[in-house]
Amino acid sequence: MTAKVYVIAQFKPKAGKEQALFNTLKALEPNSYREEGCLQYTVTRQVAHPNATRNEFPIVFNEIWTNGDTWAAHCNRKEIQDFFQKEVVDADGLVEDVSVTAYTDEGEDFD
Repeated sequence: MTAKVYVIAQFKPKAGKEQALFNTLKALEPNSYREEGCLQYTVTRQVAHPNATRNEFPIVFNEIWTNGDTWAAHCNRKEIQDFFQKEVVDADGLVEDVSVTAYTDEGEDFD
């Protein structure tokens, strides 16, 4: 068991904006990898495969952080805040919908 935080950030782009959104998210990788506590920060695209189902969120960040504090610091970085404001909140942004979920590998009763 660890204190690691595993984050899945799923993005549903606006119609016709998938490539632009993928490129915008890809540009966030280099600086994020430089952050303290970042173990993995990889943007991925959904692919067709006979063993997989598809959903409405074709772009996903797979993130691993050493703990909740390092992930919180990442979320509070200006570059990340600016991305969410410009691409998610603003009406002319690239994102139609987003889902960010954090996970742990610790059981409920871990001491």
